[in-house]
Amino acid sequence: MTVTLPAGAPLRLKELLPHEVASVLARDSRLIVPIGTCEQHGPHLPLGCDTIIAEKLGEDLSARFGVLLAPSMEYGVNVDSERAHPGNTAMRRKTLHRALNDLLSHWESGGITEFVLLTAHVHDPHQEALATVVTQRARVRVVDLLGIRIDDLLDGQREAMHGDEVDTSLLLHLAPHLVRMDLAQDYMMSREQLRRYRRGWQDPPAASAGSLGRPTLASARKGEAIYRRIRERIAERIFGETDAT
Repeated sequence: MTVTLPAGAPLRLKELLPHEVASVLARDSRLIVPIGTCEQHGPHLPLGCDTIIAEKLGEDLSARFGVLLAPSMEYGVNVDSERAHPGNTAMRRKTLHRALNDLLSHWESGGITEFVLLTAHVHDPHQEALATVVTQRARVRVVDLLGIRIDDLLDGQREAMHGDEVDTSLLLHLAPHLVRMDLAQDYMMSREQLRRYRRGWQDPPAASAGSLGRPTLASARKGEAIYRRIRERIAERIFGETDAT
């Protein structure tokens, strides 16, 4: 059966016919899996901030390299103390871990030999759930989008925080219609406080609006530079290609 897929478009698994999936896997048996959260990022950003970032990158990489793109996992592991925020929801670490084990096991049986898990959520238990996924033979590569060095692109921070200069700039670039900059509020933490927060050992300070860092310094221009840095580092390290421009 002849298979003709659109060139330069994401290969979304949920939109393909079985024989089209088989045709793609015959030449590239990898699968990109974006993993997000449903979590507040301050009063100015949508709850799906992490998902939007990971999903957009997955689409761009799928289109560029002709790799299958799985439906996004829209839920992750959040700081437990944030469960009272309206709209927030999460899985426990072991629940996310087991869910991914089940999903990857089925995909592996269907011919996937390498998984690229993309996440823009820096909560340590969330990352641990991804890093400990088990397969029979397939390779699992966990890609922390915000683990890439971008401090030279920031004005008020040294690293990614939460609903901050980084998240807000990325959303201003990727989905500006979802950002309310008039509601953005800054709140800085020490590196030790941030480390404890990421581990889930410290609640968001009561004086914070929910975001941590300096979202008021965000811009679409900065977001474009950050996104390009992340995309090209991953293209080079995971897919073995550098940007010629």
